[in-house]
Amino acid sequence: MSTLFTAWGYEVSYLEFSAVIASFVAVVLGALGKRIAWPWWVLSSSLYGIFFYQVELLASALLQIVFILAAIWGWFGWSAAGARPRFMKNSERIIWLLVLITAWLISAPVLADIGAAASRPDSFLLVSSTIAQIVMVLQRHETWVLWIVIDAFGTYHYANQQYWFTSVLYAALTVIAVFGWFSWRKLQGHEQISA
Repeated sequence: MSTLFTAWGYEVSYLEFSAVIASFVAVVLGALGKRIAWPWWVLSSSLYGIFFYQVELLASALLQIVFILAAIWGWFGWSAAGARPRFMKNSERIIWLLVLITAWLISAPVLADIGAAASRPDSFLLVSSTIAQIVMVLQRHETWVLWIVIDAFGTYHYANQQYWFTSVLYAALTVIAVFGWFSWRKLQGHEQISA
C-alpha cells in the first residue's frame, strides 16, 4: 500500500485515509438522519473492504459487503426526508441480543479455522455491526446504543492491531454515536409534532 503520510511512526496509506474520511462523512450524515448517508456508506465500505482484505482482517472485510447491502436497502427504505426513528419493543431488543450472541459464538471459531487474524474480536465487530446496521436501516433508536459499544470496542481492537488511524476514526465514531442518539431523539420529537 502506498503511504500518504506517517504519523507517530504509523504509515497511513491513501486507501486507509480515503476510507476514514468517507466513513466519517457517512456516520455524521447518518447521525443527522440524512438519506444521503447511504451512498457515502457504499463508498467507505468499498474502500475499507479492500483495506481490511489486504491486512487479512477477513471478518472486517466481509462486514463491508454487509454495509454496502444495508446502504442499498437504507437508500430505498428511508424516505427522501430521511430517518423516521422509533424505539423497539422489549421483545425485539431481547431477540436482537440473542441473535448477536449466538452469531458471534458461531462465527468466531469459523473465522479462526480459515486463518483470519484476531478472529474473536473481529467476529464480534462483524456480527454486532451487522445487527446495528440492520437496526439503523429499520430506523430504531437502539442502533446508537449498539454503535456506542461497537465503536468503543473498535477503537480498542484496531489500536491493538496497530491500525492507529482507523482506531482514531472509531474513537471519533463513538462520540458521533452519542450525538446520533440525541439527534434521533429530536427527529422523533419532530415526527410526533408533525403527525
